[in-house]
Amino acid sequence: MSENPKSNRRQQILECLAHMLETSPGQRITTAKLAAEVGFSEAALYRHFPSKARMFEGLIEYIEESIFSRINLIMTEQKEALTRCHHILHVVLVFAERNPGMCRILAGDALVGENERLRIRVHQFFEKLETQFKQIIRERKLREGKAFSINESALANILMAYCEGKINQYVRSGFEKKPSESFNEQWQFLMQDR
Repeated sequence: MSENPKSNRRQQILECLAHMLETSPGQRITTAKLAAEVGFSEAALYRHFPSKARMFEGLIEYIEESIFSRINLIMTEQKEALTRCHHILHVVLVFAERNPGMCRILAGDALVGENERLRIRVHQFFEKLETQFKQIIRERKLREGKAFSINESALANILMAYCEGKINQYVRSGFEKKPSESFNEQWQFLMQDR
């Protein structure tokens, strides 16, 4: 059976948008620029996506599916709380590093002037990630009989601030300062005496 040509075109549009976000830092991507890059008319773009916001939502869905499917694997394969947190942070940072255009969405700079629901959706992504950290940290007490010297909400927030900070540095540096740079050393420092 052959693949659906419409889904291939949708995928092509999303890949092109992600590439443009990577290669045009700080610039707003218009549907006219995207259409020219993809080689379609603007009308053809709108046959595949009803709005530019839906295109961004397609990329956000890709981010969510990529990250949370890996988190589910980590939760299944790893039992120790610190290992889970380490692996999850590492997955997010490596994903960011491999997908610079997506980082502009996560950092919010690609969403300036776009539909408010996109910023809300990114906010919800980070909230869900922070909730995952809180759950892991909370379960550590029950599973391992160990507690942290800081409450789970505060620690989960530190992990999120670290993660978001690394992504923002990557975007601000024009994708030069890699998010995973010095990760293991920084992780050891953050988790010493835990």
